[in-house]
Parts: sequence; structure tokens; C-alpha cells
Amino acid sequence: MSDLVSLSEIERAAGRLAGITVRTPLVPFPDPAPGTSLLVKPESLQPVGAFKLRGAYAAIAALPEERRERGVVTHSSGNHARAVAYTARAFGVPVVLVMPHTTPAVKVEACMALGAEIVYVEPTAEARAGTAAHLAAAHGLNLIPPYDDREVIAGQGTVGLEIVQDRPDVDVVLVPVSGGGLVSGVASAVKALRPEASVIGVEPELAADARDSLRAGRPVSWPAEDTGRTIADALRVQQVGDIPFAHMSARVDEVVTVTEDEIRDAMRRLAREARLIAEPAGAVATAAYLHHREELPAARTYVSVLSGGNVDPDLFREVLG
Repeated sequence: MSDLVSLSEIERAAGRLAGITVRTPLVPFPDPAPGTSLLVKPESLQPVGAFKLRGAYAAIAALPEERRERGVVTHSSGNHARAVAYTARAFGVPVVLVMPHTTPAVKVEACMALGAEIVYVEPTAEARAGTAAHLAAAHGLNLIPPYDDREVIAGQGTVGLEIVQDRPDVDVVLVPVSGGGLVSGVASAVKALRPEASVIGVEPELAADARDSLRAGRPVSWPAEDTGRTIADALRVQQVGDIPFAHMSARVDEVVTVTEDEIRDAMRRLAREARLIAEPAGAVATAAYLHHREELPAARTYVSVLSGGNVDPDLFREVLG
């Protein structure tokens, strides 16, 4: 277990994030099942609209100053890119973002507004990661991976740290899964502080590579054309990272999947009943509670992580309508 991110690493990340990220509240979801409570942690309230600021800032802040001044590069479908751009502007360093050409315009425009240089690529893992690595080597930039990185995982783990600090009685934590950085960090914090709690990953049925990976005992890749079918654009990663997979194997209890209709329903209900805006990826954890309770451990206190709220306005109107 020594090669996995520790509670002390997550606590150090929390120190770097003090005054930078929002300590998001636990918002009660109205009328859950009798005898249970569902609390939603809205990471949509972060300055960049998603949890990704925690990992990006923690990783960039951890760089020695002389290295950080050279600038940073990453690959991302949107939220991590925006978080890296936000952090780079805060430190006054150059930033290059490698983004799939399928990224929603609302996310690209937000990155450009932060002064980032955008490089478009095909929406495949090879194109994204390969281009970012090439740019890092060619220009001396620091590569800030979206999920396959200890510092990033430690930063995301502050979500779990806050959950247990605010609700020491939490029984089940539901977390969206893309590359696996968020669920790895959350599970690391939760299992360290409340070992009896369950951590459940949630992903779309149309992009269920994490579920398949845990079943197979090794990272399983899905084709980009398959993961591209889900409305949850932030969860279209084809394969969980190697470092996250090690964490998930040791610390995540299971992965459940949700349908596209269930994601849309959760987005609607979060907006109407909890007054929280969720992008599709941000709604999957709540969707698991609303539609797959029978697959979850029986418990009194559930927390779902609403990972982001950067939803395309036209899509949001359509879902609400």
C-alpha cells in the first residue's frame, strides 16, 4: 500500500489549496428514501466550475518555482484544461492545452478567456497524451496529467477529506469515474478516515471502461467511438490511468453504471429540487442513488459528488425542457 497516495499527502495538498479552492458544502437532496439521507457535494461551485481545480492547482503549486516558470501543458476534454489554465494565470506562467476537437464550445471559450493556447487533436487517448508529451519535450513545459499523477490525485482527495470532516457518519460516497483521479483521491481520504464507509464509482453505461477494468483485474480500454456516444463528455476517457487503477483496485468497493436517460433525469432533479446545476458527468453519482439504490450498500447517509457544472447552455435547456 506504500505506493498509494497517503492521507498525509492529501492533507499537504489541502494546505496548498487553502484560500484557493472553495470548501464546498454538503447540500441535502430533498425527500430521499425513508430512513436515509442524500447529501450532494457541489464541486460546480469551484471558481472553474468543477473539482479539477483541486488537482491542477495542487500539482502546479508543488513544482519548484524555477521549473514552474517554464510553463505547463496538459491534455483534457475541458474541465482539467480550464483548471490548469486558471492556475497558470494565477502563477503568471505560460499554458498550452491539448483538447479534442469535440470539446463543447463553452469549455474551450472559458480556457481561451484565461489566456491559454489551444491545440486541437482527434478525440483519442493516443492523440491527446502523445501531443501533450511532445509539446512538453519540445518546449520545456511541465506536463500536468489530468489524472495519472500522485499530486493530482492528492489534490482531488481533498474532496473526500472534506466529506468525512463535515459528515463523520458518512456510509456511502458516490463518485463519478473518468480517468480515475477523483475516485482514487476520494477513496484514499475516505478509507483512511472512515474505513467502514463504502466508496462507489459511477460511470455511464456507454463508457463503462472502469467497471470492465475492475472486473478484469487490469485496465481495459474502450474505443473512442464507443465512449463518444455518452452525453457525459467529461467521462469519455477510454481507459483509467495506471496510477488510478492501482488505487481503485485497493480502495474502491465497486463501480455501477447509469443510462443516458438516468443522467438527464438526475440533471433535471438536481436543478429543480436541489437548485444545483450539473453537467452530465456531474450528475452521474446522483443518478446512481436515484435509479440504482438496490445496487448500492444499504446505509443511512449517502454523499454524491457533483463533479462539475460546465454544461452547454443549449443542452441544459433541452434537458430541462
